[in-house]
Amino acid sequence: MIKKFVYGNYQYQYQLIKQKRKSLSLTIKPSKEIVVKGPLDIDLYKVEQFLKRKWFWMNKQLDFFDRVNKKEYKREYVSGESLLYLGRQYKLVVKSAKADSICLFRGVFEVRTSKSVKNSSYTKILIDRWYKEKTVVVFEDRFEKMKKLFPKNNDLVLELRNMSKRWGSFLKGKKVSLNPKLIHASKDCIDYVLIHELCHIKYRKHNKLFFACLDKKLPNWKKVKEKLEYKYS
Repeated sequence: MIKKFVYGNYQYQYQLIKQKRKSLSLTIKPSKEIVVKGPLDIDLYKVEQFLKRKWFWMNKQLDFFDRVNKKEYKREYVSGESLLYLGRQYKLVVKSAKADSICLFRGVFEVRTSKSVKNSSYTKILIDRWYKEKTVVVFEDRFEKMKKLFPKNNDLVLELRNMSKRWGSFLKGKKVSLNPKLIHASKDCIDYVLIHELCHIKYRKHNKLFFACLDKKLPNWKKVKEKLEYKYS
């Protein structure tokens, strides 16, 4: 259900989801959608008090996603811009060369292009191609390592799938899907998503047994999840 929260001169709409749980949780999605989850018998007054306590953090996240969205929209693929790869920020430098190539060193994402440095559309093609190649290699490597935490599941298959609201999913037929955008996040975040989905092999729902499995396989998963949602989303 959609509710309205007013705090001073600020007004927010948020989605309230009631479910079997004991505490309240707050999530700000990259789309700037505010989601509050709480117990089935939660009182709206308690929800408002909860949001007031979280107001500073919530407003900060909304501003962050607003800046990120604008930055992505205005990306021009020219020298000076910033690119993320495995959780690290790199400065884009575009240079002319006889042959196309990309290399990373000392915080620099250097693109050597056989076209003009002003041909941003071609630079974008080179960068997208590089990211795609790296994504396949990195994801397969992390997938093989995380599978070892789940014995007797060597027949699992990994695929890349663009998802607007999810980092990963576990599909019938023992197939794990990862969002290619995860290549921007650090390896511990990639591992968390993989372990999360692999726990679904035995526990399809997010119940106590599922979270017990997650706790066992990755004890610090809550901190990693928070970093993933608020730094890379």
